[in-house]
Amino acid sequence: MKRVFLYFGSFNPIHKGHISLAEYVVEQKLCDSVVLIVSPQNPHKDSSGLLPELTRFEMAEIACNASEYPNAIQASAIEFLLERPSYTINTLRYLKENNGHEMSFAVLMGADILRDFHLWREYEEILADYPIYVYPRKGYAADKYTDKINYLADAPVFDYSSTDIRSAFAEGRDTSGMLQKEVAEYIASHKLFGTGHKVAGRDDTVRDAAAHGGANIEEEIARGRAFFGRNEWGEALNAFRRALKLDPRNKEAAEYVKMIENILAFRYKDIYNP
Repeated sequence: MKRVFLYFGSFNPIHKGHISLAEYVVEQKLCDSVVLIVSPQNPHKDSSGLLPELTRFEMAEIACNASEYPNAIQASAIEFLLERPSYTINTLRYLKENNGHEMSFAVLMGADILRDFHLWREYEEILADYPIYVYPRKGYAADKYTDKINYLADAPVFDYSSTDIRSAFAEGRDTSGMLQKEVAEYIASHKLFGTGHKVAGRDDTVRDAAAHGGANIEEEIARGRAFFGRNEWGEALNAFRRALKLDPRNKEAAEYVKMIENILAFRYKDIYNP
């Protein structure tokens, strides 16, 4: 049976620490593969400053492909199509029901997450049914549920977080030591986190407009159509979902969302199930 570690997170953005930890558990032969589950919205975290979900997935996919073990470390968008908000127990149940006959699942988390683990929905079931592997985080002790968790004392420790990286961008500080080159290039080319770099010859007019949000449903639908016509599924899906937030009964936006999800499920069928 394939041993799969599930690494849940917003990955806003994904950084070298995330990938180094995934590489570590693969190198230690603790699992056969690591799947980074990109969460649309952590129910326990503030969503302000959160990039669109498919933007974060694309960065995670790039980071995994640039890792030392691209065949063993992969990103998944399974939670994009499950019930929201994204509760880990729901994802685990879905994966076990659909893949449990050929895969065994464990959860990889930091000591900082363990501190608030009791706030997770039905955390007792997770503790009872799934191995928990905890890696060290500076300033946090892994002193809870010690009879249930596996503490990775020798795992690499990083002093920065995604929050620190966003702050570095906001303050114009260097982020090269925290981000893989490929991820940094993606951030720059998409002008994320206030970066101003523009890729030569690229027409980003539509993307620039979408980045500013906008509260006009007609504009959001127009943006969605433009991205859809360019096969930029993530940007299109985000635009149509913004339109549905403005008007949940808008049939055109709903149809586009359904269409794009079907395209993604077919084109990226492996990202929905590890």
